[in-house]
Amino acid sequence: MPPFQILFVCAKNQWRSPTAANIYRNDPRLDVRSAGLSSKSPTVISAKLLEWAELVVVMENKHAARIRDLFRSHTDLPEIVSLEIPDDYEFMDPELIRLLKMSMQELLDEFSA
Repeated sequence: MPPFQILFVCAKNQWRSPTAANIYRNDPRLDVRSAGLSSKSPTVISAKLLEWAELVVVMENKHAARIRDLFRSHTDLPEIVSLEIPDDYEFMDPELIRLLKMSMQELLDEFSA
């Protein structure tokens, strides 16, 4: 079975989404990328990334709303799921890692069921 393609998105692609991608980068079940909504993000979300993704995992509901607004002309957006993890952590913060793993485990269990 080919790896499941997940795009992690946060505001600036600085701490939360790169941490999530880093955690799951070597998981053989997944192919992961990360992007940000800000034009100053190292990787800015794009139609091409959304077309690549089978699932978009955002850190906050407002990120999902922003994606739907920015790409409203795209009728085939992948499913977007929010983990509701606030912007309170730096890259690879142990508490951020714990929250991501806990939230993603539930999500991955749901998708593999």
